Amino acid sequence: MRLHRGEDRQANRSLHLIAACRLRYDQRTIDYMADRQAEGLSKMDVICCLKRFIAREVFHDLVNDLGGRGT
Repeated sequence: MRLHRGEDRQANRSLHLIAACRLRYDQRTIDYMADRQAEGLSKMDVICCLKRFIAREVFHDLVNDLGGRGT
């Protein structure tokens, strides 16, 4: 499932791969998945939440790398 159906497929695929890798190797993300599933969310719903979070992280990193230009 892509973050936004009307946008770049490569970017959405990259976000999905990052989320999948974090779910496999990052303990904080694994704990987050367990907590959110305990709240009643499905695995795909949690992955969508992770993709949104990752997209925000990547955007802020890109803006910082450009010297604060942009929004």
